[in-house]
Amino acid sequence: MLFMVVERFRTDSRVIGERFQQKGRMLPEGVVYHMSWVDAAGTRCYQLMEAPRRELLDGWIVRWSDLIDFEVVEVLNSADFWAKVAAG
Repeated sequence: MLFMVVERFRTDSRVIGERFQQKGRMLPEGVVYHMSWVDAAGTRCYQLMEAPRRELLDGWIVRWSDLIDFEVVEVLNSADFWAKVAAG
């Protein structure tokens, strides 16, 4: 399953960057990071993650929740979405 994760930084992005430099992404086993984008203001990050179940992301979220608020949305790539629509 693919998930678009929207992170809203609750603190200065430098603090978040320092933790990342020290500890890495801190992903639980079974969670795969694909790509991320940060808005130009440095207040939000959008990450594409993959995991067999949504609940696997919770361990990662807990490790960052003192600095970041998270929104997790299950997504499909366009081809899979339209195939699902066509299948009814």
